[in-house]
Amino acid sequence: MTWWNRPRLKENDAILCDGAVRSGKTMCMVTGFFLWSMASFDGKVFALCGKTIASLRRNVVIHLQSWLGGILDITEQRSDNRLVVRGPGGKKNVYYLFGGQDESSYMLIQGITLAGALLDEVVLMPRSFVEQTCARCSVEGSRLWFNCNPGSPEHWFYREWVQKCREKKVLRLHFTMADNPALPDGVRKRYERMYTGHFYRRYVLGQWCGAEGLVYDFDPKRHVTHRAPEAGRYYISVDYGTQNPFSAGLWCVGEGKGVRLREYYHNGRLTGTMLTDEEYYRAVEELAGDLPVEQVIVDPSAASFIAVIRRHGRFRVRKAKNDVLPGIRLVASLLQQGRLQVMPECRDAIREFSLYRWQEDESRDVPVKENDHAMDDIRYFCMSVLRR
Repeated sequence: MTWWNRPRLKENDAILCDGAVRSGKTMCMVTGFFLWSMASFDGKVFALCGKTIASLRRNVVIHLQSWLGGILDITEQRSDNRLVVRGPGGKKNVYYLFGGQDESSYMLIQGITLAGALLDEVVLMPRSFVEQTCARCSVEGSRLWFNCNPGSPEHWFYREWVQKCREKKVLRLHFTMADNPALPDGVRKRYERMYTGHFYRRYVLGQWCGAEGLVYDFDPKRHVTHRAPEAGRYYISVDYGTQNPFSAGLWCVGEGKGVRLREYYHNGRLTGTMLTDEEYYRAVEELAGDLPVEQVIVDPSAASFIAVIRRHGRFRVRKAKNDVLPGIRLVASLLQQGRLQVMPECRDAIREFSLYRWQEDESRDVPVKENDHAMDDIRYFCMSVLRR
């Protein structure tokens, strides 16, 4: 938190904190950023950057009173997306909130003159936004503050900043869960159980590593079950396709897990038969049988099929949450915890689990767009239902 005020370290122009989740990076960075900026400047403008302004408020802004209350007077002006902060001696600085969501976001920060910037979860932001933010920090004595969980070693931020820390005068601090004294040992062990593969290496060990091989650690001996919950709530998840495969799964949620009871899978390219929305709807009705299905969770892009379900009036339809990487992480965690299982009759889901792979040599985590239709409907179900 006080590197900027130590003779041995104060020559650095930036600080970069990377490593495991729940390791204290954000609290240390945010606290240090505000202490530095209020001690070093008066009447200046700063930037607080996140993937979105909503995530920035959730990860940073709502914690400021508990972290800095009594030291600084912090007022949020939501309509202007900014904070006005007052400190000892009558000092006052302004902190604008920015979201680096896509390639066009750099235009939001153009033209402003900054005395410093904090970029929370910088790996999730596009390069154009990050570089534009760095370029705006032109006040003498300005500094950059980066924090992130590790990503792929092919990621541009790893190549341009992490590997060039000494060249760019960046103080890098690597965090592990052991660096957070407030994290109970039981919670740490739970995180260790939650993740597998490269997610474990990144989020638990804090390593920069590529996604490779199979997306999911699916073990038929563990994840294929012959027993459904004795009582539960029923759902159907659908990945819609006309020329691409159409995949639907019937689920029972009970006893702390979700079990895929049976499925419907149609590949128009292989069969040479293209089905209509009405024909797909009849297949979904047959899949449901007489069970009291609470919701049909559908690929949000399938507007025509959603309209057909609503017109028939039997099922309540819900548009799925289609966040790919968060969904994959959730499915992987549920598999690791034994809270997601399939019945032997779900042959296409079992087949796709054994084939669904990451693309190779990618700077981003991207699964191959093959053998992914049951994988998508399972992800929809997990994100929309089982996550809760």
